[in-house]
Amino acid sequence: MRLLRFLLLVLVARPLALLMTGADVSGRERLPLKGPAIIAANHASHVDTLLMLSIFPSRAVSKLRPAAAADYFLRDPVIGWFSRHVIGIVPVARSKAGRRAASGENEDVLAPARAALAAGEIVLVFPEGTRGDGATDAMGQLKGGVARLAEAFPDAPVIPVWIQGAGRVLPKGASVPVPLNCAVLVGEPVAWTGKRAPFMDALREAMLALKAQAPPLRWSDEP
Repeated sequence: MRLLRFLLLVLVARPLALLMTGADVSGRERLPLKGPAIIAANHASHVDTLLMLSIFPSRAVSKLRPAAAADYFLRDPVIGWFSRHVIGIVPVARSKAGRRAASGENEDVLAPARAALAAGEIVLVFPEGTRGDGATDAMGQLKGGVARLAEAFPDAPVIPVWIQGAGRVLPKGASVPVPLNCAVLVGEPVAWTGKRAPFMDALREAMLALKAQAPPLRWSDEP
């Protein structure tokens, strides 16, 4: 199954993502080649995951495990199989996370992500928790799950990433992608500070700094 996933990602998903987005990448050398490591990226489109899988070197792509909403990606047996065995998601139960916060339950909805990190894999998280406004690339409020993972694995690098333009390739609610150039900017690792709030502030600042450096897109849907 690992070989099948590798072949599908490298021979099918990567060429498709490059065709659809152009994928201008800055700071590619900062991408980790092994784990435990955490990638924290903004989220405007389902293209984000495919794009991230496409920019990793072939020898590291099988290590990348995107954290994804279980209620969305496991809702159908076929989609669920593809999500688990090809995309390689680590499922996060968003509904349980909401109930946990409201009731104070101790169930760890991040257990699959923790297990992946413990196994030496690279976990891709979208700290906004859901897709934002792809038209403006505005970043929403960051959720604290990434801080909990960093706290559990304090020596794992947390790499900030800004993805520019994917929300126009496949906007939220759309089903057919439109070929438009995207840019991916990879920043320097954000160190775990020992406290969640300062860490989250530093991560947000790092992501916004990358956004400020994003180049103008080559293709635009604006007149």
